[in-house]
Amino acid sequence: YQQNPNTYAIVKELLAEGSAGELQKYFGSRMEFGTAGLRAAMGAGISHMNDLTIIQTTQGFCRYLEKNFSDLKKRGVVIGFDARAHLSSGGSSKRFARLAANTFISQGVPVYLFSDIIPTPFVPYTVTHLKLCAGIMVTASHNPKQDNGYKVYWANGAQIISPHDKGISQAIEENQEPWPQAWDDKLIESSPLLHDPYAMVNKEYFKDIQKQCFYRNINKETNLKFVHTSVHGVGHKFVQLAFKAFDLSPPFAVPEQKDPDPDFPTVKYPNPEEGKGVLTLSFALAEKDGAKIILANDPDADRLAVAEKQESGEWKVFSGNELGALLGWWIFTCWKNNSGDTHAIKDVYMLSSTVSSKILRAIALKEGFHFEETLTGFKWMGNRAKQLMDQGKSVLFAFEEAIGYMCCPAVLDKDGVSAAVITAEMASFLATRNLSLSQQLKAVYDEYGFHLTKASYFICHDPKVIQQLFDNLRNFDGKNTYPKSCGRFKVSGIRDLTTGYDSSQPDQKAILPTSKSSQMITFTFANGGVATMRTSGTEPKIKYYSELCAPPGNSDVEQLKKELDELVNALEKHFFQPEKNKLQRKTE
Repeated sequence: YQQNPNTYAIVKELLAEGSAGELQKYFGSRMEFGTAGLRAAMGAGISHMNDLTIIQTTQGFCRYLEKNFSDLKKRGVVIGFDARAHLSSGGSSKRFARLAANTFISQGVPVYLFSDIIPTPFVPYTVTHLKLCAGIMVTASHNPKQDNGYKVYWANGAQIISPHDKGISQAIEENQEPWPQAWDDKLIESSPLLHDPYAMVNKEYFKDIQKQCFYRNINKETNLKFVHTSVHGVGHKFVQLAFKAFDLSPPFAVPEQKDPDPDFPTVKYPNPEEGKGVLTLSFALAEKDGAKIILANDPDADRLAVAEKQESGEWKVFSGNELGALLGWWIFTCWKNNSGDTHAIKDVYMLSSTVSSKILRAIALKEGFHFEETLTGFKWMGNRAKQLMDQGKSVLFAFEEAIGYMCCPAVLDKDGVSAAVITAEMASFLATRNLSLSQQLKAVYDEYGFHLTKASYFICHDPKVIQQLFDNLRNFDGKNTYPKSCGRFKVSGIRDLTTGYDSSQPDQKAILPTSKSSQMITFTFANGGVATMRTSGTEPKIKYYSELCAPPGNSDVEQLKKELDELVNALEKHFFQPEKNKLQRKTE
């Protein structure tokens, strides 16, 4: 009984070799469906992304939606895909998207299936714009080339949060046998339930982001040149269109990386977060064309990295926190200069995740708007933004340090396309004042206080070691006691979002939701430092994020840097204990 000859052949070969260990790897355990949906390598068996696991997942999701929406057959769902493909198993994002569409259509549910590759933010945009029940994006974002993913959005236009992941997961378990004709994706073409939103969204999205365009005249005149790379992903066409929508001259595209290529041939990892390695070709093109600013999207174009050529001739790659500070400053300034209504400031909000820089908090305190922090991940910021908007509040901006930015209320998720063009307008405006992005960043810190951040991670493949490491922190000086200091740094507060403990609250209970399934502890230090240690949901990593927040006026940056470096060294030495725990450092 073979539906996909490729995966069938892989399994047949394993059976012939009689390798129980390998078969166990493919069939031992099903991919876990979490709030981020699915993310795994493409290949055979229930532990991988393939035709069968996509059909099973979509059948479960369909049944779960039927239970939650009485009007599902009226409203429908949207499905988008990126350009990933895997030769040996025959899997591709497009094939998976078509199979998912077929599953919904077989149950009488209208499907808005994009006919071509799109950036991830187009899916949540379409859910909101067409008031659909749900959205699916088939993408593995910036993961290695063999991976794919299945990302799910709810009717509110944000990524799903608990308990939906549990509900969908259970429904998948209950609907594992493929329904009749599940494999025959050609059926969708003749169905009146199939719609293509591609042309409509390509018009409406670019109309909507223009509400964030404030300096069209400057954009038309600017001499500033930009380089853009889509890192072999989907971003090229859409960033070109965004520049056109803002009346900016098109950015120079890195030719070797502008067309989608599932092999990502020019980069080791297709992740602009990795910094300069991914930008090598962009630097070369910028030097050749005299461009001062580089904009880099990840392959599904929901993240953005920015680099700027400095006076010294060196390139500075901004961290996610630095760009978050610049965009937060810019979007607030544009709002202030264009809203005309100072009373409304009490209804203005900005959000960032708890492991991101607290710079927005400092700006909010001084300017009088609201700042809120959420748990890590855009699913929390998207859901919170929607709640606030439903209460009549205005959410201007949200960001996370992992180079994700939500600059436009039409998309309740990170969006690298709108972030790229808004950054370009900001840079063009600053150039008319003879300021670079780096100079403006310093001005922001001068006004609101320096916020220096440093983040890294250790790799650990043994869950037992990770558990022990965090248990040790919770029983540091005897049972149920957290560390009182870290080297020479005195600990002044502890928040443990695994257990729900927060020393700063009157009842010692944390305000943010807690999750027993993931590790996360935040230490506040007497010197104004903050450090969070957490496990990653998608990778075998223990990550840390540290920040030193200085009040405005303390401008001895070198001294602050030194202090932060020493804090991070103490954190690694005393709390991670890499030698004892055999942890592998992040390799640059």
